[in-house]
Amino acid sequence: MTTSPDQRLESVLSDIRACRACLGQLPHTPRPVVRVFPETRLLICGQAPGRRVHESGLPFTDPSGDRLREWMGVDYETFYADRRLGVAAQAFCYPGTAPKGGDYPPPRRCAELWRPRLLAGLPEVELTLLVGGYAQAWALGDRAGVNMTETVRDWRAYGPAILPLPHPSWRNTAWLRKNPWFADEVTPYLRERVRGILGS
Repeated sequence: MTTSPDQRLESVLSDIRACRACLGQLPHTPRPVVRVFPETRLLICGQAPGRRVHESGLPFTDPSGDRLREWMGVDYETFYADRRLGVAAQAFCYPGTAPKGGDYPPPRRCAELWRPRLLAGLPEVELTLLVGGYAQAWALGDRAGVNMTETVRDWRAYGPAILPLPHPSWRNTAWLRKNPWFADEVTPYLRERVRGILGS
């Protein structure tokens, strides 16, 4: 029996949510967080869920999400209700907090295991937001700049299908002050693309 694209996507999502590949390697029971739909046209690829997202089971239910939604020009309700917006981080489980603060890097194993199959199930995606240096390095490979700043500064080179962004964490507040071109150039473009995708 032939399976439909929707069924194939639901199959990979079911497998991801049941994944325990990192059991014993994380400081908690794995809880994969991913939110995509057959209608997803804008895909947000962050790095990995934080502690609050691990607890809520919803992506970007934290101050980073508030800042990201501000950049995008969408409210909380739209972010979670519009199925044209999807979120699939490079790693689906919270990696834990490092001793000196901040979260551990997302393990590459997760992206290697799941990302090709998941992206194959999202044929409607026309714009992917690569949020943070780890996501950019994974997705862009040799095309990425020497660091996150250079990758984001060269954002026009990756369009129209990809837009690299800094991570919206409060830890990047100083970076945003030091790089006003992001608010002047990238944020207006991002909002324009989001309006085009959502039709409003």
